[in-house]
Amino acid sequence: MSKPIKITLYRWAGSWGPFKVNIPCGECTLTKDILKDTFESELAGVDVELEVKDWLSHWWEPLKLGAWHAPILVVEGKVISQGEALNRGVLVQSVIAEWTKRDDLQGNIVFGKATCPYCVKAKKALDQAGIPYTYYDVVKDSAALYRMIPEVKAHIGQKTPVTVPQIWMNSEYIGGADNLEKWLTSKENTTIPNNVVDIPARTGSD
Repeated sequence: MSKPIKITLYRWAGSWGPFKVNIPCGECTLTKDILKDTFESELAGVDVELEVKDWLSHWWEPLKLGAWHAPILVVEGKVISQGEALNRGVLVQSVIAEWTKRDDLQGNIVFGKATCPYCVKAKKALDQAGIPYTYYDVVKDSAALYRMIPEVKAHIGQKTPVTVPQIWMNSEYIGGADNLEKWLTSKENTTIPNNVVDIPARTGSD
């Protein structure tokens, strides 16, 4: 990704002219703690840049975006929360949405869940074929869920329900378990057996 995702937190603090904030903001402190914890867990590995500003010293900046009640959280110029402690699910979804625009899925990836028989089938097929892959459980990993949905929707359309597994091979979208089976079969049919000997072509003088 070329540059980090910019996040700005406007907290209830600062001064403007004769006015100064002297009352601490519990929601602001809680929001900052939620940010730190989310960056270290659900959003680990996502390049983000957090800037904390005193609201009263910069009140006109969020006001231009339609926000006036600290704490205010802005992700890449969009207000995602104001006036209350941050909902970490909203944060994760907003950051992943921006990340998806900048970062393509690479390699072999399987999105699934533990209770899905087709996910088990897909993983078993890849294991038997000796193909390495990265697996994400979208039930346990909310960041993976928010990443998967827009990626899949880009291929199947906005109105089609998203199911699991969702699979990428060699950075290309495959789809579900049945499509993976077809992909594996096509790979087998195009693979040269290891017992075939490459015989040099004869020349006219032979």
